[in-house]
Amino acid sequence: MSEEKKLQFFKWFYPGMGIKRWIFLCALGLLMIILVGLYAVRAFSKTSVLFAAFSTALLIFGVFLIIMAIKNILRIFVRTLMPQRTGELVDIVYQKRQERFLEKGPRVVAIGGGTGLATLLSGLKNYTKNITAIVTVTDTGGSSGRLRDELDILPPGDIRNCLVALADAEPLMLELFQYRFENGHGLKGHSFGNLFITALSKVTGDFDKAIKESSKVLAIRGSVIPSTLEKVALVGEFEDGKVVEGETNITARSVALKRVWLKPEDCRATEEALDAIDNADLIIYGPGSLYTSVLPNLLIKDILDRILESEARKFYIANVMTQPGETDGFSVFDHLSQLIQHTDPRIIDAVFVNTAVIPDYLLTRYGSQNAYPARLDVDRIRERGYEVVEAEMVRLGEQVRHDQEKLAKLIFEEFFELNTKEGKVSVLK
Repeated sequence: MSEEKKLQFFKWFYPGMGIKRWIFLCALGLLMIILVGLYAVRAFSKTSVLFAAFSTALLIFGVFLIIMAIKNILRIFVRTLMPQRTGELVDIVYQKRQERFLEKGPRVVAIGGGTGLATLLSGLKNYTKNITAIVTVTDTGGSSGRLRDELDILPPGDIRNCLVALADAEPLMLELFQYRFENGHGLKGHSFGNLFITALSKVTGDFDKAIKESSKVLAIRGSVIPSTLEKVALVGEFEDGKVVEGETNITARSVALKRVWLKPEDCRATEEALDAIDNADLIIYGPGSLYTSVLPNLLIKDILDRILESEARKFYIANVMTQPGETDGFSVFDHLSQLIQHTDPRIIDAVFVNTAVIPDYLLTRYGSQNAYPARLDVDRIRERGYEVVEAEMVRLGEQVRHDQEKLAKLIFEEFFELNTKEGKVSVLK
């Protein structure tokens, strides 16, 4: 053995390494087992009951020492090589096994923005790691709008929400990214995550690269991609003939929308978004604001064309409630109708509709803001040839929100059921 290898070997016995005691314990346990074996062979015919009991106890204790030693040696290696992982060794091994399972999951593309898309993603990540979120970049309000106008970058808010939803990082890191400053001149209203992405985009000189680096920090399951890297604006034409530019200006009007489009209309999609659609097994739209979260992505011609060419399943998650100033008085069919009028009837295979009854206290609260449950005219949807999945899929509290676990389970059950009918064998977690 060379001098260098000898030095490396004896490093294990340096003070503070924390491994010598477990090596000694393992050797002691192994010695006990050998001694029991030797005594058993040499004195088998003369063995008394007392000696047999003592030998058995010694054997069990020796095995116990070896197991404890190996477990703690492995723990030292795990915590050294992966210091971010904490907890019991069995939990770490189980988590790694789950990650291997998720790596084999379906390739899912989720399209939208806002809190609705983030809710969906937080449920999907428990079934597959192969998730691509294609996120709208037309937000002009709040922290995102201010950063967009002042620093000439794409709005980071919806992207931040999706990154946090897919994150596998420590809870404290997630809280940090979602922390919103309540005081401070210039800081008030901004979230730390928005500022982090903005600063990173300035350091790297690339907004897309800033998203990728943020993804590493949060250890997300999947990827988050802006639908376009061009600075686009949403334009809306209302039933009264007025044309308004800017997402916040559109939602501020209390007049029914006739149609929306992007400016410039010939904006190009990101290549990664197109590649994800080409390779997708499942494409999902919503839940989320129809005109300001879902449609802006689908109005990009490249994205729409690739979706229509894709053989992936295409699901639309219908909104539970109407949105004041945007979808006043809409039924579920009205949401679907506007979606396909702006795009193409072939863009959807199945529509997911909530059937849970909204309690009176929430109806009163939402009614004061002119928001009401979307009418369930599912027969009209079926008449158009679309599959309808009806189920209770909301979580009721202070607000009406889709239940991330119920929704994800329903989505994958429907996906695997359709595949099974066509002879594509799949196993649901």
